[in-house]
Amino acid sequence: MRYTVLVTGASCGFGLLISQALAKAGHVVYASMRDVEGRNAPQAAAIAAEAASAGIALHSLEVDVQSDASANVAVDRIVAEQGKLDVVVHNAGHMVLGPAEAFTPEQLAALYDINVVGTQRVNRAALPLMRAAGSGLLVWIGSSSVAGGVPPLLAPYFAAKAGMDALAVSYARELAPLGIETSIIVPGVYTSGTNHFAHAESPADADRARAYADAWPHGFSDRLSKALAETVPDDADPTEVAEAVARIVGTPPGKRPFRTVIDPSSDGSAVSYAVVDRVREQFLHRIGFADLMVPTQTTA
Repeated sequence: MRYTVLVTGASCGFGLLISQALAKAGHVVYASMRDVEGRNAPQAAAIAAEAASAGIALHSLEVDVQSDASANVAVDRIVAEQGKLDVVVHNAGHMVLGPAEAFTPEQLAALYDINVVGTQRVNRAALPLMRAAGSGLLVWIGSSSVAGGVPPLLAPYFAAKAGMDALAVSYARELAPLGIETSIIVPGVYTSGTNHFAHAESPADADRARAYADAWPHGFSDRLSKALAETVPDDADPTEVAEAVARIVGTPPGKRPFRTVIDPSSDGSAVSYAVVDRVREQFLHRIGFADLMVPTQTTA
């Protein structure tokens, strides 16, 4: 089956890799990003060049997940060009790095707006089409930090990812009776091949950040960063995440996994998620709604 797919946050990193993998698998893919005609114009040009040379249906698309209008315009364009939208990959996100207290409330609100509220904007643009079709797939790119190891200095990012995961789980139950599937991909730490850490935002309150740096034991941040990096194998390859998404999209409707953990550092999230998801499944059985674990219509 050839699907029409929207991938958010696809200028680089996981989003770009996922877009490339899906297009190479034969799907029509819209790799979305902000500022296609400005800051990200080189990325958009590179995507167009790759599509032409490889003969794949890979398109760049302007989407700012912090704008309702942008999400709506993007979905309208996809439908105008393809007549449908089958899959949305929620990948857009932003990382921050530093002591939690040093981030201003405004920074946390902005981070949630991108990482959590942004998915809501895109869903509100895309889901009416899927509901009308009685089919579709939402793929959410989460984080092993939600259920695995939680090191310091990334608290706002981890909190936002936890919020997104909770939203994804709730959406899954509400959409299942409508034939719309959910699959949550849980990457672990990748220190190369993505720009998460390179583009991480620092605390706006520099005075409080310095106060922590002065009070912590000598070399605290550097030692922590080194310890985390050492948990990641040298051969950890982020294309594993992209390939997993392509496999899931290509899996027949009704047989796609609800959650897939891809964690080269083995931080324990695979174990924790298995327990958490099982507890949630048992609760659905208990209240008589076990059918919400899988879509009841699969016309895609």
